[in-house]
Amino acid sequence: MIGRRAFLGSTLALAACDRFAAAEPTPADDLPPLKIAPFPIGACARSNHPDDPAWRALALRNLDQITAEWEMKMEAIVGDDGTLSFTGADKLAAFARDNDLRLHGHALIWYSQDNPFFRGLPEARFGAEYDGYIAAVAGRYRGQAVSWDVVNEPISEDGSGLRDCLWSQRLGQDGYMIRAFEQTRAADPDAVLFLNDYNLENLPAKGATFLKTVERLLKAGAPIGGIGTQSHLDIEIPAGQIRDWMRDAGSLGLPIHVSELDASLRRDGPVDLRTPAQRREQQVARVRELAEAFMALPERQRFDFSVWGLRDTDSWLREGERDDGKDSPLPFDAAGRPNPMAGAMVNAFS
Repeated sequence: MIGRRAFLGSTLALAACDRFAAAEPTPADDLPPLKIAPFPIGACARSNHPDDPAWRALALRNLDQITAEWEMKMEAIVGDDGTLSFTGADKLAAFARDNDLRLHGHALIWYSQDNPFFRGLPEARFGAEYDGYIAAVAGRYRGQAVSWDVVNEPISEDGSGLRDCLWSQRLGQDGYMIRAFEQTRAADPDAVLFLNDYNLENLPAKGATFLKTVERLLKAGAPIGGIGTQSHLDIEIPAGQIRDWMRDAGSLGLPIHVSELDASLRRDGPVDLRTPAQRREQQVARVRELAEAFMALPERQRFDFSVWGLRDTDSWLREGERDDGKDSPLPFDAAGRPNPMAGAMVNAFS
C-alpha cells in the first residue's frame, strides 16, 4: 500500500514509516500536516484549548476546521430557567474566525440532552420554545458556521429503530427531526445541515437503519444537506466493513462528514491477549480503510474529515476512571508527536 503512494517514495517519508511500524513517536515536522488532504480536515476543541500554546500550534498546523466538543450543546448553553449563555461557544467561534478556520456547529438537538426548562414546559408552549432555541443558537453563528449537526444520534443502540426521547415524545419520532431541520434552515439558509450518528461503520444494521431514516426524512421534506458519521471505530471489525458502509452512504449523493474519528486500542469485556503491536496494526488498518474509502468518494461529497481531538490526552476516552494512561486513540501523542494513526491518514490523503 505505502509503496503505491508517490508521496511516500521519498527517503524521508519511508524513514518515518519505518519508525511508525516500530510504534515510536517521531517529531511532528517529520510528517506533513494532516491538512495535506484535498478536503478540509477538522478536530473538536474545547474553549480552553486555544489558551494552550502547544495545542494551538498543533491545531493551526493541521486543521482547516474546528467543532465545539461541548460548548455548543444544549447542556452548555441553556440554564435551568431557560436563559442562554454563549461564553464558551463564542470563544471557540472567535478562535476559528481569527485564524481562518471553518466552524462546524455541534449539536442542536440530541436525545441525550434536554433540560429541566424544556421538561417543565406545558404542551402549548413546547413547540415555540423548541423553535426559539434552534433559531437563537443557529442564528447566532449565521454566516460563520459552515455546517451544523442538527440532530445527533437519533438511531437506537442496536439499530432496530429510532430512540425515544423528550423531543420524540412531544413532537413525534420523525416530527422532531423534520422540525429541527426546517428551523435550522430558516435560521441559517447557507449552512450545510447534517444528521449525525455513531457505530454506523461498526454495526451494519445500525448503518442501514440510519440511511433509511435519511431517505425517509428527505422524502418528508426535511432539508438534510449531509450525512455525519462519527467514526468512533471498533478496530476489530472485519476488513471491508468500513468501505462497504462508505459506499452505501455515498450512494445517496449527499456530502459526507467523518465527524468524530477516534480509534481506541482498548477492548471492553474479556481479557485482551493482543500485543500492543497487534492493537496498533489493527488501528492503522481500520483508519487507513476509512481514509481511503473517504478519498474514493466523489469530490463534491467529501465535506470534511474530523478527528475527535488531536492529542491522545485530549480524548474523552482518556478521562476519569476509564483512563489507564495507555490508550492512544488519536493522531498525536501527549507531546504533539504523530502516532501511527496520523501516518495512516497522511498516506491515504496524499
